Amino acid sequence: MKALVYSKSGKPSLEERPRPAMTAPTDAIVKMVHTTICGTDLHILKGDVPSCKPGRILGHEGVGVVAEVGAAVTAFKAGDRVLVACISGCGRCMYCRKQMYSHCTTGGWILGNTIDGTQAEFVRTPHADTSLYAIPAGLDEESLVMMSDILPTGFECGVLNGKVQPGSTVAIVGAGPIGLAALLTAQFYSPAQIIMIDLDDNRLEAAKRFGATACINSSDGKAADVVMRMTGACGADTVIEAVGIPATFELCQQLVAPGGTIANIGVHGRQVTLHLETLWDRNMSITTRLVDTATIPMLLNVLRSKKIDPKLLITHRFKLDGVLDAYETFGNAAKTRALKVLIEVGG
Repeated sequence: MKALVYSKSGKPSLEERPRPAMTAPTDAIVKMVHTTICGTDLHILKGDVPSCKPGRILGHEGVGVVAEVGAAVTAFKAGDRVLVACISGCGRCMYCRKQMYSHCTTGGWILGNTIDGTQAEFVRTPHADTSLYAIPAGLDEESLVMMSDILPTGFECGVLNGKVQPGSTVAIVGAGPIGLAALLTAQFYSPAQIIMIDLDDNRLEAAKRFGATACINSSDGKAADVVMRMTGACGADTVIEAVGIPATFELCQQLVAPGGTIANIGVHGRQVTLHLETLWDRNMSITTRLVDTATIPMLLNVLRSKKIDPKLLITHRFKLDGVLDAYETFGNAAKTRALKVLIEVGG
């Protein structure tokens, strides 16, 4: 089968690999139909995720058709169309019982990290009963690809951890796909202001279309001053970090209001500075989290009701044969105006 592989050079390569085989009775083999590229995949290529070794098939998102199930799988059968969650959870360990599936003792974020992932014609999915979701009739499968990771990530790590409330002020640093997913789902709670901050005017334009009340280009280094003017020198009740570099985390610390919360989403591969000398008396919180995907059923219901349209995040489409072009496009988003790239694997 064809697969996108993290090569020793740090660049992706399209290779021929053997079709995966089941290794446990709780496994399923899924024939992929659509997948996509995540910002985390770019972090892997940069060497920011040491748990992922060269030779790994990347990808942890997508929809497909069940090709084969293990003897212990009861919720799915061959031919079922399914959403592949980016997190694999056994449903039984101490962390899964707390709905912390990302810390499952035999799962977690393993797809495209410590085991082969979804940017291939077939993928082995561990703990299939609790890590796959049946696709409801009538839902657009391209939209569903956004449900594997970025919608639950933006919602769980940003909106829920950030304690977004009605009438509050939310500042989201980073208007990439994850930041925009946080923007879409923050609107569930009717905040008074959602301020998007980014260096890219194209992405800020998209944020405005998706419901941001204000957009700030931070390239002049004055974003914090602008936010303070907009909030009467108070700052934002919720500040969501959706980039994963030291400069954006520093900016978040400047933006948070007394009693507020900084909700980190970004994958940080470098040390950042925590300014306790200015934050120690602010009654504020800093949260970190890896997505658990526990909210996927709720988000599927929201999608079914047409309250959100995650398909708007898709800007480019490729076939699996063109996946290297997809990486080039996604990795140069400022030039290509890419948000999410959809990769068609098969029918």
